[in-house]
Amino acid sequence: MTDPTSTLPAEIRDYDLGESVGYLLSRVKSALSNMVTQRTLAELGITSQQASVLFMVASGKCLLAAELAREYGIDASAVTRLVDRLEMRGLLRRVRSSEDRRAVRLALTPEGEAIAVRLPAIFSSVNSKLTGNLTPEEVGFLKSMLRRILANSCDASGNNS
Repeated sequence: MTDPTSTLPAEIRDYDLGESVGYLLSRVKSALSNMVTQRTLAELGITSQQASVLFMVASGKCLLAAELAREYGIDASAVTRLVDRLEMRGLLRRVRSSEDRRAVRLALTPEGEAIAVRLPAIFSSVNSKLTGNLTPEEVGFLKSMLRRILANSCDASGNNS
């Protein structure tokens, strides 16, 4: 039997995906999301993405659907579906702005607030598991490098936010 990789183009065969920063970041993001979802589903009945949205609204970082779409890099229709699900669960509500009738703000319900206050402990616990074998200095260095990568992505896209 012949080696299936021998027929691949050199560009594919010689590229070491496991050494790609993008691939590694994607795998870490996936692991983080899966670990948070395991906890939030078991303890709160919501996914990591739903938990993240509730936290962003609770913290005041994202109070409009458009802000959530920008923050997560997803299209407005995906945010609308996510907000719809949270609203149907009674965790979030849409509130028409009194200053600008076109703007619809997002607000947590009391049940949504009760869930949001439990999220930092879950997020911290998962982060601790993922970085458990790193020193505090290494964690600080990792955060610094990730911030620089994010800054590069903003510079490259022409977005200065």
